[in-house]
Amino acid sequence: MESAAQLFHEQGVHRTSLAEVAERAEVPLGNIYYYFKTKEELLGAVLERRITEVRETLDSFEQKRTPQARLKALPQQWNAMSELVVRYGCPLGGLSFELGKCPGNLEGKPEALFGPVIDWAEAQFRQLGRRDARDLAFSLLARIQGAALLAQSFRDPGILAREGRQIDRWIDGLR
Repeated sequence: MESAAQLFHEQGVHRTSLAEVAERAEVPLGNIYYYFKTKEELLGAVLERRITEVRETLDSFEQKRTPQARLKALPQQWNAMSELVVRYGCPLGGLSFELGKCPGNLEGKPEALFGPVIDWAEAQFRQLGRRDARDLAFSLLARIQGAALLAQSFRDPGILAREGRQIDRWIDGLR
């Protein structure tokens, strides 16, 4: 699944074959087909894995003492993977975009990646006493995703760092 996730991120779902996944994973193609009858099934498994990773990342932020510190950790996470984002785009944004093009069982699944992030951020903003917490959660994620897209477009990891600093100041101003 890790090989599939990497290839889907690097090349896109539609341009990635199961044979390429098997080659990257250094396993026979038959092994892939044993567990996943179609690329859509494999994509669904990759999606579930990414959702679990997102939840684990958000859970790791809970060790921070304040909602502000937890909220600031979110853009820092993207900044930490800036080289990857610059080269291939945001792993979550790219997968969400790819899922939006898949009819069938995966239709309507793109929000599964960002839903936990929005819900988590909303809870943090609520702890700050904000009645507009849901709107702020969407604004936060929009800023991060916009910075990721621009960082990739301009091949400039500094965009993520600069926007991260702007987000920090914005969060501090919300108290």
